[in-house]
This record gives sequence, structure tokens and C-alpha cells, in this order.
Amino acid sequence: MGHLQQLTGPADLARLDDHELDELAAEVRDELIRTCAPRGGHLGPNLGVVELTIALHRVFDSPRDRVVFDTGHQAYVHKMLTGRADRFDRLREEGGLSGYPSQAESEHDIVENSHASTSLSYADGLAKAYALRGEDRHVVAVIGDGALTGGMAWEALNNIAETPRHGPDKRLVIIVNDNGRSYMPTVGGLADHLTALRTSPRYEQLLDVVKRRLNGVRGVGPAVYDALHAMKKGMKDALAPQGLFEDLGLKYVGPVDGHDRQAMEHALTQAKKFGGPVIVHAVTRKGFGYDAAERNEADQFHQIGPFDVLTGVGSPKGRIWTDWFAEEMVAIGAERADVVAITAAMLYPVGLDRFAAAYPERTFDVGIAEQHAVTSAAGLAMGGFHPVVAIYATFLNRAFDQVLMDVALHHCGVTFVLDRAGVTGDDGASHNGMWDMSILQVVPTLRISAPRDGVRVAELLRESVAVEDAPTVVRLPKGAPPAAEIEAVDRVGTMDVLVRDGARDVLIVGIGSMAAVSVEVAARLADQGIGVTVVDPRWVKPWDPAIVDLARDHRLVVCVEDNGRVGGCGSTLLQLLNDERVATPFRQHGIPQEFLDHAKRDTILERIGLTAQSLARGIVEEVTALDRGAADGAAPAAADGLSQRRR
Repeated sequence: MGHLQQLTGPADLARLDDHELDELAAEVRDELIRTCAPRGGHLGPNLGVVELTIALHRVFDSPRDRVVFDTGHQAYVHKMLTGRADRFDRLREEGGLSGYPSQAESEHDIVENSHASTSLSYADGLAKAYALRGEDRHVVAVIGDGALTGGMAWEALNNIAETPRHGPDKRLVIIVNDNGRSYMPTVGGLADHLTALRTSPRYEQLLDVVKRRLNGVRGVGPAVYDALHAMKKGMKDALAPQGLFEDLGLKYVGPVDGHDRQAMEHALTQAKKFGGPVIVHAVTRKGFGYDAAERNEADQFHQIGPFDVLTGVGSPKGRIWTDWFAEEMVAIGAERADVVAITAAMLYPVGLDRFAAAYPERTFDVGIAEQHAVTSAAGLAMGGFHPVVAIYATFLNRAFDQVLMDVALHHCGVTFVLDRAGVTGDDGASHNGMWDMSILQVVPTLRISAPRDGVRVAELLRESVAVEDAPTVVRLPKGAPPAAEIEAVDRVGTMDVLVRDGARDVLIVGIGSMAAVSVEVAARLADQGIGVTVVDPRWVKPWDPAIVDLARDHRLVVCVEDNGRVGGCGSTLLQLLNDERVATPFRQHGIPQEFLDHAKRDTILERIGLTAQSLARGIVEEVTALDRGAADGAAPAAADGLSQRRR
């Protein structure tokens, strides 16, 4: 039996010698590759932090000492070392391990964090809490150099560096996992000596004594101290690039080779002894130890789907929603020199890599800084360009204020392409793009489109970039669009009628990816002898006024969306119909307002009732109730329209 299988928790690491720890690291890498090959996952980041994580858990006492991972992309190794290695066969599967830290899984996980640049703020608060309570506990934050591009991380650093006015200092260690190879690692005895010297409390006390004594010497004292201090700092800067952090008032250790476990243990031990906030700069390589990952130019297998272990070649993939956007962006770029693209460190996932290859000077990667991306887009619009900001729907939540006050208030023509909208599945609660169509409803002048198929992605993208006096949104789900175009049989205003079958019993408003589901529902209703009309509104903010007469002419209106029900498209449509005194009974279907556990998208849709079978069953029951009421001589639906809609 290997070392990994015998681990019950991080305390077991203390009994392993150096050779056994090296064997453990190899076992962890093999398990990472074996586990991710059939199901995908964040392989590259975890291959890069194996030794770093082993060192972390040998130096600190989790869960008494708290470990906070930024984004959690690199937490697989942590999970294995904290007693969950035997459960990795169900990683990212329903009922299995989450792809991110999870409080429900282990006492070693405190922050279920998968949005970037937040770990330092969590850690700052935790460290303050323990200091105020007088508890001798350390907090360790692991943050990548990529996450440090987010402004929130620097707001946190500014506060972490603040000297406490009273009480003990925060016992906080920040591990900067620098896998961008910005710096070469400093190694050797001299580097270790300087590290120990810089983080020694006695060293700081000595400096303070020297400063006070020299400053007491008239005329030359302060000048001598300044010269000595400058010599010390100059020597340190020549050996290690800590100036930026130390200028903030933070102790700095490194750079350290993050793949040298012993060096990492030494650095972390010194940082722990210091007692106050310390930054440990670890240089690592994403994908380390797996040639296929290290050679991958795009992202070193940062997040990969299923792949062949021997070759590293991913399983064949069909065209996804993002591909339609990527191709149309290049075509639009050829026609309009004023169209520019902005990404927040996700060039490939959001499909802007092709535009960047064709028009590199018109493509801007701002790092993990969604707020800056949006306001920078406003500036570009003010300067005569039309920016297309491509971002995951869940990440736009972070930049709501900028959309509202910086873009919409100034009537800027900016197009937001929200990828991975609706239910996404495997990555869990934080990645489901189920909030955007609710949040954005309150933004004046903003317009939202939701394509039903690949052809409509291109069509609505073109309509969006043609708008120059207001922000526009194009919403793209995860995965593949319908294999074939869903053609309209008619058009009412700007809306496409997809089905007209029989009497005007039921009007189904199918939004975005739910349009295809709505067409399936219509077929099931027709089999039951129920007349049905299916309409794709295309633009769901603002609603086309033609929807009012359509609703008035049917016995039941059903709105289906893959967004949260509260404040979503169904809510705004109901409000419109109420304002127009339309009393037709109304039923709203969407995502329940709860954090959804990870599972495949289809599994979640079935669980929450957004499948053709479930929707059709409910609609048949509604129509049957309406028929029964009419047969019993009940008052027309108009008499109680508002109460029926709210049930």
C-alpha cells in the first residue's frame, strides 16, 4: 500500500522521512493524472503545488491553523492530504467530491472559494478574529500571481500591512504561488541565511534600537542610519525582488523553489516564527511533472476535459456556443475597425483567442480584474470604439456597479458576451451563471439578448454591436447548442414564433437555451390535444410590446428560463402583463433561488424541473384545471388574474 492510501490527515506527514515524502509526491501526481483523465478538472494548477502543499501541511497544524486557497483551483492536493484521497474517483460528480474546497466535506476546508482575488480578505478577517480572541492560531492564504492582478487582493494587502494600534499582530502567512515564471528562484545557503535574518523578531528589535540610538546623535545620526538602512535594502533588492511588498510594510521571504519541498518547509517555518504578516514567494510551474501539461501552450492544462494519459490529447469535442461567438467576432472585426475585445485573463475559455490572433492590437487582457475591464471598456467607448467584453456570466456579478454607473449611466456602447450562462454543473454553486438576467434587469437602457441556437449567436451579436448609445448583452450557455438551427415559422415584432399548433391554449415563452426545450414541450402538448404557441423573444430586456397581445390571446402563459426565478425574465414579463391589465394565468419556470450542488448540467436541469417531460406534465395539469373550472362555470380567469399569476 502506498503512502497516500495510508494518510488519514496532515498530521500523518510528520512520520514520513524525506525519501518517503518524495514517494508521496510522486503518488499524488499519479493520482491527479489518473483521476482527471476520464472526467477533466483543474489538473495543471494542482500538479504545480504538490511539494508546496506537502510542506504547508508539515509546517502548519490544520485545521487549527486555517488554510485559505484563492479560487480553489489548486486544492486537490490539499484534499488528498486531509483524508479524502480514497474519494477522488468521484471528483466533480454528483454526490462526490467538489472541485473546490467544501465545508461539507472536511473540517480542513473553511472557504468554499472559487472566485479569484478574495483569499487575502478572508485571511485578514480570520487572522484579526484570532488575534482579538487571543488564540494562538495561524492563517495561511495561498494565492497565485494571476489572482494578484485583481484589485481586491491589493486592497487586502494594504490592510494586512497596517500596524495594529493595539493588541497582538495578525499571525498571517501569505504564500504567493508564482507559476508565471516572472522570477528565477534564489537558492543556496546565503539566501536561507538572509531569509532567517529578515524574519527574525530579534533582527527587527535590533534595527529599532540602532535607529533610536543613531537618531540621538546630533547632526550625523539620522544620516548614518539612513545610509545603513539603504545599504541593507539595496543588498536585499539585488538578491530578491521583494521591494514591492516590503514597501507596503510586509515581510517578504523568497523567491523559493516551490518544487523543493525542503526549501519550502524552511521558508514557511521562518515565516511562522515571525508572528506577523509575511509573504512567502514560491516559484512553481503549472503542470509540473507531466510533460503533456508543461508543453501545453494555452494554459498548461489549467482546466482540461477528459484526455488520454499517455498522449495528453483531449477527447474529441463538438462545436460549443463559444465557437459560434469566436467565429463571428473575427468576421465583425474584419468589417469594423472600431470593434475591440476585452478579456479578464480568460482569452481561450471565452473564445477571444481567434480575434486576438487576427487583431492583436485590438485585444486587451486586463488580468483577473473584472471591475477594471468594464470601466476600461467605458473609456474605450468614450474614445470612439465599440468594446466587446467577453466574460463568464458568474464573474460579471463582481462588476455590477461598473456596468450600472460607469457604462450605462454614460450611455456607452459596450457589448457584454456572458459565457457559461445558466446552469453549468460540474464546477458547483459559484459557477452557475444564474444571477445575470436578474441583476441586469435593474440597469436602465441596458438590453439583453438570449440566442436559442448557433445561428442566433451570430445574429444577435451583430445586432448588439450595432447599438452605440447603450450597453448590450449576449448570453451564451455552457456546452453545445442544438445540432440543427431552430427555424422560425413566423415573426411577431422582433420575436420569432417557433411553433403554432392548434388552438391558442398555451403560449410558451422559451428564453435562450430553453427555446429548444420549449419546442419539445410543444410536441408533447400537441399529442395531448392542447393547442400551443412557442415564441423566442430573442431580446428579453426590454420586452417587445407585441408580447402583450400574444399573452392576451392565449388561455395560459408559461415562461421558461435558465436563470434564477427571482427578478428574472419571467418576473419582468409578469410585471409588464400586469401593467397592461392582461389577466391571462401566468406560470414562471426557472432556477430555484438556491446554491446548486455540483452535477452534470442535464442532471441539475432534471432535478429542478427544467426538462421537457417535467414542464409538459405541469402544463397539462394547468390546462386540465382551467378546463375543469370552465366546465364548473367558474368566473373567467380575468377575474382573478393577478392572484393566479402569483401562485
